Amino acid sequence: MRTFSYLLLATILFIQACQTTGSDSPSPGTGVGGSTARFTISGNTLYTVSNTALQAYDISNSSNPQKGSRTSLGVGVETISPYQNNLFIGTQTGMYIFDTNAGNPKQLSLYTHILSCDPVVAQGNYAYVTLRSGTNCRNQSVSINSLDVIDISDPTKPRLVQSYPMTNPRGLGVDSTLLFVGEGDYGLRVMDISNPVDIKELEYFYDTKTYDVIPTRKLLIVTGPKGIYQYSYADLNKLKLLSQIPVEP
Repeated sequence: MRTFSYLLLATILFIQACQTTGSDSPSPGTGVGGSTARFTISGNTLYTVSNTALQAYDISNSSNPQKGSRTSLGVGVETISPYQNNLFIGTQTGMYIFDTNAGNPKQLSLYTHILSCDPVVAQGNYAYVTLRSGTNCRNQSVSINSLDVIDISDPTKPRLVQSYPMTNPRGLGVDSTLLFVGEGDYGLRVMDISNPVDIKELEYFYDTKTYDVIPTRKLLIVTGPKGIYQYSYADLNKLKLLSQIPVEP
């Protein structure tokens, strides 16, 4: 039941966060999902990740999707996130960057780190990755909690530029100069990334238990232990709860 609930929760997040209008919103045919999502849409292609591979599906004809290329990625694949023409795939040992070429993705690079579980989002010339302890990746205990900032100005040569200590980070989301980091049972951080190599914390909402986030147009969709929440962050000093969809574990 728990697996079904969170699969449903991820699907709702993906659908609710899709945008089709506005110059600063994703173009039609592009989905916006949480950083812990295992599927995404870019153009006319749906991409999914299993524990070991990236699978593409041509959805230009939505009533008759066609299975496309499959790319092996080893083991420990966890998340997928799109940005512009690239896919950012989080694994237990690093981050893949793929160029999405008409449903036939091409690997550009692999940024490696210590064994950990890592969601990833990107904006501009930087990708943001959280590494979390309290998990067992490949039956090995993980003891690091951090937010890593990676320079992706050359996607074929990603490089770490800064690392910030966190409490127990999970999903994260970016909106312009703001980065939201879910700290699970430890709350929600709001950070100023106007200078990505010198990030400043703006607020820490200790009572907002957060697993993953989708920020867009001053609205923040949050997955928490009891369901899906929608907040307004028009006033950064106080998150305003707008709605809630309870999900039973």
